[in-house]
Amino acid sequence: MTDCELQNIDPEDIGDVLVKVEKSFNINFQGTELTHITTFGELCDHITDKIPLDHSSDCTNQQAFYKLREAIASTAQIDHKTITINAALADILPKHGRRLAVKKIEKHLGFKLDILRPPYWITLILGIFYVASLAGIYFNWTIGLAGLAFAHASLWFSHKIGKVLDLQTVGQLAKKMTAENYLKSRRNPATCNKIEIEKILTDLFSNDLYLEKSKLTRESKLA
Repeated sequence: MTDCELQNIDPEDIGDVLVKVEKSFNINFQGTELTHITTFGELCDHITDKIPLDHSSDCTNQQAFYKLREAIASTAQIDHKTITINAALADILPKHGRRLAVKKIEKHLGFKLDILRPPYWITLILGIFYVASLAGIYFNWTIGLAGLAFAHASLWFSHKIGKVLDLQTVGQLAKKMTAENYLKSRRNPATCNKIEIEKILTDLFSNDLYLEKSKLTRESKLA
C-alpha cells in the first residue's frame, strides 16, 4: 500500500467517514467546501480550523475512559477500580444480557456505541443470498426482488439482535468514543484539544477504510 492509495477509495466510503466527522465534532461541510482539498493533511487542517472551540491541552482519550468507566460501574454496579484500560469487555459484558447492558451504558453516556454485531458467518450467508437475489432479477424479477427484500430485512434484523463484540478492551472502546463522539467524550464539550485532532482523524479514517495507519500520511492524496 502506497501513501497515495487513499485516492483509490470509493468516494462514497470517504463520504460516510466525513459524516461521522461532522457528528463527532459538531460541524457541517457545505456544498463544494472540500473540493479544493487534495491531501489528507489539508483535510485534517481544514477540519481542525473549522471547529469553533477554544483550545485545551487535556487528553480526550483519558476523559473518554473516565466517562466510560463511570458509566459501566454505575449501570453494572461494580467497583470502578476494577475497570482498567486493559479490562476485557467480554468479561464486563457477558453474552447473556449483553445487549441490555450496552443499552444501559449508552443511555448513561447519552450516545450510541455501536459495538455489537451478528456473527460473521450470518453476515456472509445473507450477503451471498443478497448477491444471488440481485443476479436473479435478470431471470425472474419478482423472485429476485423478494429475495432482495428478505436479505435486506434479515441483515437489518441480525444487526438488531447481534451480540458479538467488535472490540476487546475498555481502552479500545474509549478510543472509539473519542473518534466517533469527540465532544461528548470530553469533560468540557465547549473546548477541544486541537493538537490531537489529526491523530484522531487518522484513527477514524484508517479503521473505517481499512487503511494501514502508517501509510496514511499528510501527503496521502484524496483525489
